[in-house]
Amino acid sequence: MISHPIPPVFDRHSKVLILGSFPSVKSREAQFFYGHPQNRFWKVTTKVFDVQEPRTVEEKKTFLLSHGIAVWDVIASCDITGSSDSSIKNVVPNDLTLILETADIRTIFVNGKTAEKFYNKYIKDTIGRPAVCLPSTSPANAAWSVERLVNAWKQLRL
Repeated sequence: MISHPIPPVFDRHSKVLILGSFPSVKSREAQFFYGHPQNRFWKVTTKVFDVQEPRTVEEKKTFLLSHGIAVWDVIASCDITGSSDSSIKNVVPNDLTLILETADIRTIFVNGKTAEKFYNKYIKDTIGRPAVCLPSTSPANAAWSVERLVNAWKQLRL
């Protein structure tokens, strides 16, 4: 069983919440979200807001918070082989209460079908809120170009 090592990023000004499934090996090593250099999360989200792509963890946090974006993952702990979403078993979901009680989250987004599956299974009924599924920024989602992803992710701009 691996526990999620990264705390959520949010503040009281956050308006949207983006949930991934569970951090990859690279993200766990980097101790921050979307730490794999091939993941297109930072490239896509910064293009949506037409700003320069952040490099450091502090720059990434500043970018997220300055645009009203909260980030966390659906899963608090699970059994997982490497970074393979398809290997995820024995899921314990994260408790979103602190974020939802602190911030005025208007929309919850999930980054890809795996996050959507686990959100719908473990969290949706508990909090009574649906999530909008955005196409995954993972390199495994090779069918989606950065440009296509940016167009789909423009929903972040509330």
